Amino acid sequence: MPTPAVLALEDGQVYEGRAFGATGEAFGEIVFNTSMTGYQEIITDASYRGQIVAMTYPLIGNYGVNTEDVESHRPWLEGFVVKELSRLASNWRSTKCLDEYLREAGVPGIEGLDTRALTKHIRTAGAMRAVLSSADPDPKRAVEKARASPGLEGRDLIREVTCAKAWDWDCASATGPKVVVMDYGVKYGILNRLKELGCRVRVLPASASYDDVAAEKPEGVVLSNGPGDPSAVPYAVETVRQLIEKPPGGRPLPIFGICMGHQILGQAFGGKTFKLKFGHHGANHPTKDLRTGKVDITVQNHGFCVDIESLADRDMEITHLNLNDQTLEGMRHKRLPVFSVQFHPEASPGPHDAQYLFRRFLDLLRGGHAKA
Repeated sequence: MPTPAVLALEDGQVYEGRAFGATGEAFGEIVFNTSMTGYQEIITDASYRGQIVAMTYPLIGNYGVNTEDVESHRPWLEGFVVKELSRLASNWRSTKCLDEYLREAGVPGIEGLDTRALTKHIRTAGAMRAVLSSADPDPKRAVEKARASPGLEGRDLIREVTCAKAWDWDCASATGPKVVVMDYGVKYGILNRLKELGCRVRVLPASASYDDVAAEKPEGVVLSNGPGDPSAVPYAVETVRQLIEKPPGGRPLPIFGICMGHQILGQAFGGKTFKLKFGHHGANHPTKDLRTGKVDITVQNHGFCVDIESLADRDMEITHLNLNDQTLEGMRHKRLPVFSVQFHPEASPGPHDAQYLFRRFLDLLRGGHAKA
């Protein structure tokens, strides 16, 4: 017999369904993701730490999971919500089904609820605290637990997902520029794109100081994606600010920020961040390059955003906007080889429209004159 489970929101909304994955309770901010595929990459994206993810596509799990399509060494999200879980995993690379994968990872899931209704509610009321429980499916108690759980604002979740010490990505044969990646919760896709361009990749913990980065003698720095509130990591902002103001070696250091890295970079230049109503999560978000007029369909996963107005008089040029809500999606410094985007140019999963940004970063590493 299926085990009953509930998803309860802090505003009193309750959805009943059936448990899968691990049994127990999970607390987090409930968000929805509009990707049709790529659930394994989503589950293993450290940016989802502290969140319960609801998939809007109705059938999830039909191609199972494998050892290749992961974005980190483990699942990070708190809980997983789907309309229908496929028990049949049909793919030649599949090694196990999604239910087994989440059970082994200790991540609880719920299926059988109306994810369309849930998504419409989040769009109207906003992302909020929630609890997913198969241990105690009483609706009233679940709502009380959701209200008592912590939110995302003010929380430094990067410390929970970053690496413990510096390490090298698999680039033994690489002979290109040395790139330091600040690990705020880095996706393997970012590291792989750098590797494909021939870069020698050194990953440093988020807590690495200016001196730690300088000791690596990098030719460029990538600021990775990551979870939580960007305003809660002043130590990361300070390191980036110092790298900009006194670059190791004396020459301006090429810096490329992605998602959380974009938000940290914005703060390093004096900007501020704010929380979006329900965030951007999915593989179909249109962004416009203001310099070329080109529209890219992009992968996105963020609940916070850099305030455009806070960058006025900061020598920053706005390069990309989100066409759904006109929020900031990209920026570059007018004089320095520094740029960033809020979306995920590495894809993983999703369209590859924006992967040209890695080649742009490589041009800066090689001392090219192409503007960021």
